[in-house]
Amino acid sequence: MVDLCPGGDGGCGGGKKTSKRSRTRRSKRGRRRRSKKNNNHKNNIHNKNDAPPPFLPPEAEEGNIEYKLKLVNPTQYRFEHLATQLKWRLQEGRGEAVYQIGVEDNGLLVGLSQADMTASIGTLRKMADKVGADITLLRERQVDSDADGSTRKIAEVLVRKVPDDQQFLDLRVAVLGNVDSGKSTLLGVLTQGELDNGRGRARLNLFRHLHEIQTGRTSSISFEILGFDSRGQVVNYSDSRSAEEICESSSKMITFIDLAGHHKYLKTTVFGLTSYCPDFAMLVVSANTGIAGTTREHLGLAMALKVPIFIAVSKVDVCSRGGVERTLRQLERLLKQPGCNKVPLVVHTADDAVAAAQQFAPAACVTPIFTLSSVSGKGLELLKVFLNILPPLSNSKQQEELMQQLTEFQVDEIYSVPDVGTVVGGTLYSGVCREGERLAVGPTDEGGFLRVKVLSIQRNRSSCRLLRAGQAATLALGNLDRTLLRKQECPVEEKKICAR
Repeated sequence: MVDLCPGGDGGCGGGKKTSKRSRTRRSKRGRRRRSKKNNNHKNNIHNKNDAPPPFLPPEAEEGNIEYKLKLVNPTQYRFEHLATQLKWRLQEGRGEAVYQIGVEDNGLLVGLSQADMTASIGTLRKMADKVGADITLLRERQVDSDADGSTRKIAEVLVRKVPDDQQFLDLRVAVLGNVDSGKSTLLGVLTQGELDNGRGRARLNLFRHLHEIQTGRTSSISFEILGFDSRGQVVNYSDSRSAEEICESSSKMITFIDLAGHHKYLKTTVFGLTSYCPDFAMLVVSANTGIAGTTREHLGLAMALKVPIFIAVSKVDVCSRGGVERTLRQLERLLKQPGCNKVPLVVHTADDAVAAAQQFAPAACVTPIFTLSSVSGKGLELLKVFLNILPPLSNSKQQEELMQQLTEFQVDEIYSVPDVGTVVGGTLYSGVCREGERLAVGPTDEGGFLRVKVLSIQRNRSSCRLLRAGQAATLALGNLDRTLLRKQECPVEEKKICAR
């Protein structure tokens, strides 16, 4: 047996020296690490202080977004100029404008003190009163602090024109999703203003047929409306008796197109997506089942038709937190795949909802995701904030170009109404349509066109005298023989009412 420590029976005589040297080396290494850490910390502080100031994109001359550094005590001439500028922004946004206060024209976030911010918002309110609009403070953000410790803030304000002559902003949202994902229940809660009882009570007002009530499954296309007034408050059937009252009280209307989720009715869903020209699509996914059934097909249809889509994860009240997170991970993986190339944005706060609405329309790659429950009401307010701020896809210039073209109305539905006659429903693709105007409908089976007169027009179940391009409505054609008409069955064969 070989003794590795020649120090005798008390242990290793040289072991103590080795241990002492190793402790000395460890002590030196510890001092070097602490010195390096302190230097890195100083460098981090130095870099943080030298970080470039935050920026927004530079202000665009066109569009409905305006940057203002300060609006404090303007002269009368300056105030008139600011009011004219606000009119222009409202016209560009088709009745809506967003003001960023405390921001320079190049996008630099300077910020204002609390006194200057209060005065600036007061001036903006006076400008809005002059042009017949209301303002809503969307959010305030702290930018920096002054030397005396006072904070500097920027504010984001929504300016919305009070409706006149029923010319409210109308956006169409197609509702997609697998069967039993909670689409109709969610729409019933939003439009009726009452939470569901957990057994589908909220969806009963949306069904059109007896078998839909019996099975709880949508097999046809139905329309529901949700309004927002000039101050951003929700207007629905909870405080209005009819659709006409909702239209009269609203500055902005969201028309939901409730589509079928069962694979047996996929043709009906495709018809609704292609004929009614939705501005946006809401994909409803059940939290407890995840991506199942026709979810992928509906997502693919919306992307193929280039319809911007956002996602609502429903039924979070009957699912554990781990199950909800698992469904969110599935959606994020699906959206990031090469076929989608989307950027998922999970909305947790009202600030997230505002940012999602502003980034959603201009950047089609962003896909907001909401987690909500129609029974407990969780997440519904965030969805309402998002819908309230959601901007239109087309600006006023594009709208005017469409209105200057010949009148073309695509027929999607045909009705026979007692004491009214034949009524057709659809979308005005181009031009304008006035009550009492004479148009031509066709082509018939022989390839010809028939002369008709528009007796009355209704939008969202309320009468109107003028229909503009991009708006959906129903036209009363009087005693025209219904058998001479046919609705659109596919994009190739379509019945049109045209100016001749």
